[in-house]
Amino acid sequence: MITNSCGYRRYRPFLPAALVLMICWVPISAQAESTSATRLSVKDTVVLGDLDNDTGEAVFDDALKQALAMELGQSPFLNVLSDRKISETMRALGHPTDGRIPADVARELCLRTESKAVLGGAISKQSDQYQLQLTAIACDTGDTFAEERSQAVSKDDVLKTLSQASSKLRVDLGEPPQSVQQFDVPIEVATSSLEALKDYRIGIMVRREKGDTPSLAFLKQAVDLDPNFPMPYAVLTAIYGNLRQPTVALQYARKAYQLRDRVGERDALQISGIYFLATGDLDNEIQNYDSWQTKYPRDSTPYNNLGNDYAAMGKLDKALAEYQQALQLAPSVLTYTNVAGMDLELNLLDADQAVLDEAAAHKVDGRYLHQSRYWLAFVRKDTAQMQQQVDWALGKPGDEDALLTMQSDTEAYYGRLTNARALSQRAADSAVHSGGLETAALWEVNAALREAESGNPSSARQGVARALVLSTGREVKLVAAFTLARTGDNAGAKSLVSELEKDYPTDTMMKLYWFPTIDAVIELNKGHSSKALEDLETVRPYELGYAGTFISYLYPAYVRGQAYLLAHEAGASAAEFQDVLDHYGIVVNFMTGALAHLQLGRSYVMAGDMTKAKAAYEDFFTLWKDADPGIPILEQAKAEYAKLR
Repeated sequence: MITNSCGYRRYRPFLPAALVLMICWVPISAQAESTSATRLSVKDTVVLGDLDNDTGEAVFDDALKQALAMELGQSPFLNVLSDRKISETMRALGHPTDGRIPADVARELCLRTESKAVLGGAISKQSDQYQLQLTAIACDTGDTFAEERSQAVSKDDVLKTLSQASSKLRVDLGEPPQSVQQFDVPIEVATSSLEALKDYRIGIMVRREKGDTPSLAFLKQAVDLDPNFPMPYAVLTAIYGNLRQPTVALQYARKAYQLRDRVGERDALQISGIYFLATGDLDNEIQNYDSWQTKYPRDSTPYNNLGNDYAAMGKLDKALAEYQQALQLAPSVLTYTNVAGMDLELNLLDADQAVLDEAAAHKVDGRYLHQSRYWLAFVRKDTAQMQQQVDWALGKPGDEDALLTMQSDTEAYYGRLTNARALSQRAADSAVHSGGLETAALWEVNAALREAESGNPSSARQGVARALVLSTGREVKLVAAFTLARTGDNAGAKSLVSELEKDYPTDTMMKLYWFPTIDAVIELNKGHSSKALEDLETVRPYELGYAGTFISYLYPAYVRGQAYLLAHEAGASAAEFQDVLDHYGIVVNFMTGALAHLQLGRSYVMAGDMTKAKAAYEDFFTLWKDADPGIPILEQAKAEYAKLR
């Protein structure tokens, strides 16, 4: 499965590659100050080093480098080494990865990565004025082949001066002047606050080295210092999406989107993408990423996120192609996870293993890769490997709850509901402890859905109620509506759907996938099989997708199979439940993957094929051989099977 912008289908990281500031640009031609030209080939890269601060004012240490990164990041020509690659190489060279990069280390880094130049400079102070120098230094010789010197009359003028100097440097390096003119929004338009830039820079560095949660304080401080600075809002959107708090993410996404005209083209495309993702507007999101690919063809982000869109819509082969392109452009936890996840959804288990092995060989690691390894291990029935992934997460805030809820699904898959409930409670408690109330609500409502499928409607409704006390976020409310429908509470389901329709009018997958599926369940509850089948037919083109939630599990096919059973169309019913079983890489360890065997047995009974019916029932009983006693659907299955003898 795939990650919600690199992480996995069910726990897809929010904009996996979009907001990790992996500055990846098309190559440049660099013009020397002399009459001879220094040219870079198509594959050449440059390293963004530090700007030495000789002013004695600490705010310049991080603020100016971030400002320069944003200035140069507008260019569709430059190919600057990504922060991720810099960290990996620094680690391999034995240097710290969370601090400054001295000039000699920057050159060493440049040579190790086979780059051609280091972009850097310095700022100094004379009286009340500031002297700014930007340079491009050849890695092999140490010669300066491009340089811009400027003077700011005051501290408040430094960012404007830096912006003008960086534009000139881009021309010096060979970018056509018309391109610089087209892609040049001065940094002071985004923010005039050096302090906000400093906190923003620290936030993204902390996020890269320590993860999402530790970076929050710095990013929030950045927007407190400058409420009109768009980029911290954008990164906060991504973080809260990853933390399974989409309601908070949407609030930040709206703020960033309102301010998108204050940043350069690449950053504006990033902001628009996360906004359309947060609102569920797939049509505009796809158009945005198509435009991004056209303007910045060497960026991995639009390929990765377009893959997410295709995955949501069930276009799995197209999703895989986009993910593979993203991985080729920028290997990372996010891109490895999404390729591995899509391989699993397509039942390409060997390819999935190969991608995970490649990530390990390159020492790429993170939560989403452990989740991917867990699901592959589940499909291969490797319980030891599954437990290793859970053990890795224990005690890690933000990681522990996700792996615990995955393990709870596995326990429920085998009918061990007592264990499943305990693990779900631990997952919810862990999420609450790390500040994720909406995440905890998702784990609660996921457990409630399992109760509904196992024949415990009262327990399911109680679980929904607990979840909605914790959060009324979009995904919580959507899964709650579906769960209530599965318990037969049509009125409760309709009420929540009405709220969702009002609050999220542009959400594509709600309209194309979830609302028709919920309507079909309601019609099924009423005994109206034909209307249920009519509703579900509109979903068919999208039903292989994850549809913007973590509980898709090919549910339209499962419900359609039940509708065909109600209509006494045994052959059609059997085909639907077999489809669920055949797509084990999508369903993985959710309970319906086991219950599909039982439903298949019921279909064969209706068709009069007792041999196949008995085999299907026995497959189910084998899976549930250690199941808790007294589970209603298990008792029903035993009674039905007894009549076959």
